[in-house]
This record gives sequence, C-alpha cells and structure tokens, in this order.
Amino acid sequence: MRINVSELLKEPVGSLRRYQINEAVEIGENKQSYPVMGEVELMRTDRSILVKGTLQTEPAITCSRCLISFTCPLNLRLEEEYFPTVDVATGAALPVPDELNCFTIDEHHILDLSEAVRQYALVATPMKPLCSEDCAGLCSTCGCNLNLKQCDCPSQPMDPRWLKLTELVNGQKGKE
Repeated sequence: MRINVSELLKEPVGSLRRYQINEAVEIGENKQSYPVMGEVELMRTDRSILVKGTLQTEPAITCSRCLISFTCPLNLRLEEEYFPTVDVATGAALPVPDELNCFTIDEHHILDLSEAVRQYALVATPMKPLCSEDCAGLCSTCGCNLNLKQCDCPSQPMDPRWLKLTELVNGQKGKE
C-alpha cells in the first residue's frame, strides 16, 4: 500500500487525490496477508498529508470458545496524518514532529499505509471473537468441540452454592 506523493507535496494546501485500494496487508499475530479493499483520500495540509478512507478486510481469527479459525469481516475508517521527512523541492531533511509514533513519508516521498491499516485492523478485531453467537465451545473435560458433536462426558455436578440462584432464575423463566 505504497503511494508516491511527491506531486501532491508540491501542490497547494487543500489539494486532494483519491486512490482505490486493493492490496494484501499483514494483519494479526500470524503475519499472514489478507486482502484490503476500499478507497482513501489524501489531502495536502500545511505540514503533512491527511489520509482518510474506508477500507474492508476479512482476516482469519480464532473463535474464543471453540478455537476454530474463521474469517471476520472488518470495516476500517482510517484517518491519519503522514509527515514528510524530506523537503520535496530542496531535498533537505525536515524535522519530524514531537508526536509519539507519528507516521512519516520516506525520503523517496512514498507514503506507506500498511502499518496504519494493520493497526486499525487490530483495534477493530473483537476482543472475544465468536464464530457464531450460539457457539457451544469446547467440553471442559475432554476438549471435544460441542458444535460438531455431543461428548459422552458425565455432566458436572452443580456447586451447591449456586442452587438458590438457579432456582430463582428457573422460577422467573416459568413466569414469562
């Protein structure tokens, strides 16, 4: 997701460019690449290039209940500022802002969206992803995937401390 912005850096403040994105980006812990599609708009500001866009991707993630891998559709609303490191007219080095972990445009005037997309995808990924809302998970005794088959393990006896609460909940269900 590398875009040459040398011409845009020469243009006046407020100049816009739109780009269609259809590339693969490494997302997640497994460092596997997934296709990312959408559109980004680059706007020249007085000190940088502002990138706004809407992107879609579907990385493979692991269900937190049954540990099966599944694709999770993500919609990313990207908005980041990229600062040039080299003056496009003179070639002189420019100071990088004091902002922590800001994105930069390299010395060849290439703006790379890959890291920003990766970060936005990680933030958009659910903390406790589920392959389906009614995922039954794994048996706590034998580890059998209860979505695929019912295991033969004996049911766990209920902790007697929960008995009154269970009776209360079951009594409420009968009244509905």
